[in-house]
Amino acid sequence: MKKIKLVLTTTFLPVLQLVCLVIGSLLTGSCDELNPSGYILELPNTPDTWVSLLGEPYWRIEWITPDNIKQVLNIQPHEKAKIDIPVTWANPVTAWPYWPSHDLIPGFFKPAGAIFPFDAKDGFLYLSWKTGPDTILYWELLNANEDKNSRVPANFDWLRFRELFNTDMLKEAVREDPWLVNWRSVAEKTVSGNFDTRRLVSEAAVQLIVPVSSGPWYGSSPFTKPLFFEEGEPSIFPIRPGINVWISSSGILRVNGETWVFTGSQK
Repeated sequence: MKKIKLVLTTTFLPVLQLVCLVIGSLLTGSCDELNPSGYILELPNTPDTWVSLLGEPYWRIEWITPDNIKQVLNIQPHEKAKIDIPVTWANPVTAWPYWPSHDLIPGFFKPAGAIFPFDAKDGFLYLSWKTGPDTILYWELLNANEDKNSRVPANFDWLRFRELFNTDMLKEAVREDPWLVNWRSVAEKTVSGNFDTRRLVSEAAVQLIVPVSSGPWYGSSPFTKPLFFEEGEPSIFPIRPGINVWISSSGILRVNGETWVFTGSQK
């Protein structure tokens, strides 16, 4: 446990070590790993409750191309996609689920993701809900980094970072749902100082009573435990900064601060 903590205080790996890590990861796969035609994306299964209430999602894919430019690709439900990824540095691939027929745009629901080369094998890149927060931290580190030649997120020790969520160094709530963390704040403080596991804590939530139907309500994180409101009891939602989305068989609730909008189900 102490070893992990010591490694993480040195937030960014030396460039040579990163290059060796990337090359080593590639060599453990097949020759297809070096295929210039790119990597086929394997998206995770969408939570059953989301599918039953909203249908299969569309996906917005974001990554960095070999030209070092952020690229965006929108794909339809069940559509296969292949993207070109630079093989010389760690690269985030973020997949935002969205439902245009319900006016649920990319960003309302938490994304899945992958970090190349750690999640690549045999010409495929495997995205997971668990790695979604990794990619958002990557983008936030990139945005917070004014000096593009130092502390770049490609050099961040992503493998050690992932190990944290298998230890008791983090609170149980954060291990169960990493989206409780304010990753923008973590990135800004990491760039201005250093990485500190003590910043990986749940962001404070405001308890807001919203008059909605009884029964189960599901959040926009695949890890969020559903809320259940009994008939006649107050329906209290934990609200954090930004747009909060909750769904049920009766409709969709969007909350921003103390302002909320409910859209009834069309089924």
